Amino acid sequence: MPLVQNPILPGFNADPSILRVGDDYYIATSTFEWYPGVQIHHSKDLANWELVTRPLNRKSQLDMRGNPDSCGVWAPCLTHDGEKFWLVYTDVKRKDGSFKDTPNYIVSADRIEGPWSDPFYVNSSGFDPSLFHDENGKKWFVNMLMDHRRRPRSFAGIRLQEWDAKTGKLVGPSQNIFKGTELDLVEGPHLYKRNGWYYLLTAEGGTGYDHAVSFARSRDIWGPYETHPQNPILSSANAPFAALQRAGHGDIVDTPDGKTYLVHLTGRPTTQVRRCVLGRETAIQEAYWGDDDWLYVKNGPVPSLDVELPAARDDTKYWAEQRYAFDGEAGLHKDFQWLRTPEPERIFTIENNQLKLTGREAVGSWFEQALVARRQTHFSYDAETVIDFSPTDERQYAGLTAYYCRYNFFYLTVTAHADGQRELLILASEASWPEGRLRFPFAEPVQIPNEGKVKLALTIRGAKLQFLYALDGESELKTIGPVYDASILSDECGGHQAHGSFTGAFVGVAASDMNGLEAQAKFDYLVYRPVRHDTDRYTV
Repeated sequence: MPLVQNPILPGFNADPSILRVGDDYYIATSTFEWYPGVQIHHSKDLANWELVTRPLNRKSQLDMRGNPDSCGVWAPCLTHDGEKFWLVYTDVKRKDGSFKDTPNYIVSADRIEGPWSDPFYVNSSGFDPSLFHDENGKKWFVNMLMDHRRRPRSFAGIRLQEWDAKTGKLVGPSQNIFKGTELDLVEGPHLYKRNGWYYLLTAEGGTGYDHAVSFARSRDIWGPYETHPQNPILSSANAPFAALQRAGHGDIVDTPDGKTYLVHLTGRPTTQVRRCVLGRETAIQEAYWGDDDWLYVKNGPVPSLDVELPAARDDTKYWAEQRYAFDGEAGLHKDFQWLRTPEPERIFTIENNQLKLTGREAVGSWFEQALVARRQTHFSYDAETVIDFSPTDERQYAGLTAYYCRYNFFYLTVTAHADGQRELLILASEASWPEGRLRFPFAEPVQIPNEGKVKLALTIRGAKLQFLYALDGESELKTIGPVYDASILSDECGGHQAHGSFTGAFVGVAASDMNGLEAQAKFDYLVYRPVRHDTDRYTV
């Protein structure tokens, strides 16, 4: 079989849940505060994946306005019971401090493309829920259990209870079936059954560089669960120079010919301070069942960069330039997402082959921010757009942004001085991390004519970001501002230096009108051009 290089889903695609139905494989991943919720990719061969749907796409299913950064949709679980698809997810409303607010929901669909049902509310006792369909017809709901009295962290174990699909409610007793191992921070549970054993796969060690996949089993679904003799079965914690770091939070799938694979999240740090700009990505490892009925990762527990898969991967599209035209009939390209709101018509429309953003709250708002962006999936790339915008003062601004969260972004804006003179101004959070506030002085603004479109561009080469621009009628781009540290657009700098920032870098367009007058910015296109660059530590 051909060797395929990890990750199989590059860029921000965390907490993978994998499912096979016939010859079709599906992976669901977390989307956190980005809307619509949950990414589901499809493959026929485990090597080549295509985004097919984001099922949580209406207000009755998901409304994240007000959710802090890295809250929202956590760790979805995708399953099939022989008749329909089931998707379980958490909409985290608060994660910092002594308490976490973590309502869990279930939706279902006859087809993966949907339509997906309105949600059943299940519980709020913890996050990372999953649904297990037992061979006797029962459905079991498991999630990590929180206890806010525990210090310093509230991870108390894995909770189990039966779920009745007819009434849409939990029924019967609930129990903490597994309190985890010495690795601590047990979460991400998935249940399986094989050869009379119930197997419980969990994530432990937190989401940083001590992350791991643990495995346990019991003859009874209620336990007690014994831990794998070589636990953890996957981790990079003791391999600081391995290509794939932060390996954990996994799920397993069997192929039609009897092979077993484990998918898991991972990170590929760059720079000497180990920053994962591409966020937590999805990788895959070959696994096998031993004569002792335990699962082992081939060549584990350290994850392999190259893995044998049933087919080779075609990387042509991955390295191709993506030019996004804004065609009203086609709608917004599936690569794009926006932040939090289920009412996108309030922040953007597509008209006359342009993307029209309606300026709302300030960049970094947790409520209603007009920002439309796609994932950064390469360590080096170019991006450009053309903007038509007529601001009247400094409280109206719009442009091109490389964005991670409210604490971390770089933003080349068309704005105006207090006297109405239009200018280019860079809003850079490099100087504000980790406090999350812009600090003066900004880079010197560039005065531009009050009429005419402006081309805005950026280049990222590893950890270096440079903005560029050209006025209407000019063919050559000119640099503006200094070279910035692009590695700040990373989990490690997202406002929480460990275990608290979970997404990845995006690039896109944005608009704000802090006067509340709904000033509109129009964009002709967006180009995303991957670049093979010798400063990349690893390439896909």
